[in-house]
Amino acid sequence: MKVSLVTAARNAERTIAATIESALSQKGVDLEYIVIDGASDDGTLDRVREARAAWPDRDFRFLSERDDGFYDAINKGIAMATGDVVGILNADDVFESDDTLAAIAAAFDGDTDAVYADIRFVRGGRSVRYYSGRSWRPWMHAFGHMPPHPSVYIRRELFARLGPYRTDYRISADFELMVRYFCRARIRTKYLPRCVVRMAPGGISTAGLGATLRLNRENVRANRANGYRSCLAMMLPKYLFKVAGVIWPKGRV
Repeated sequence: MKVSLVTAARNAERTIAATIESALSQKGVDLEYIVIDGASDDGTLDRVREARAAWPDRDFRFLSERDDGFYDAINKGIAMATGDVVGILNADDVFESDDTLAAIAAAFDGDTDAVYADIRFVRGGRSVRYYSGRSWRPWMHAFGHMPPHPSVYIRRELFARLGPYRTDYRISADFELMVRYFCRARIRTKYLPRCVVRMAPGGISTAGLGATLRLNRENVRANRANGYRSCLAMMLPKYLFKVAGVIWPKGRV
């Protein structure tokens, strides 16, 4: 099985080298790696070119041009992909181990359309939150809860059949896609019981009260757009899962 991995980046000079190293160091997997850069004006492209030169035998391509945000960049990468399944590694994330993609690929079988797993948030080398997909069930989308997006790998053919990430969502296009795929289309999913990605806390969805409100409004909109009843009050229970992930940051959830 061939895995296409997409990284979207803009002005990620500080972190992109570690991300690329983590991707290209994966063992035991047929990997196609694609970096989509949003016309960075720092040293991001220098780091990408250095990595490309350091890994001449890897299937590693990159594109740099202006885009309409993160999800537009991801859609470009998916359009370039030729693998059987597609996953996303953010430009400041790394894999938990060098056999992560091999384990994900092995989890796919003829009855599996998508695989999801666990991730951890790390600050200063210390795990501060564990986000597990173990307890997720499709009905939880009504309450804004979804599997951890950086752990999700989907068969490439589904993007053509069910559509790409919607770029009219600025924060919750990942949530909308999973409602559309996992719940409305009822694709066949499998949980992989292991941590696959380490990432830093933060991000656009947690950048203050305004971002949190917009995130939840977009989650409500995503549910309604896919034919499910939803409201802002229904988004509150998901924060219990976040609290549990902080209480047990090493994954005892």
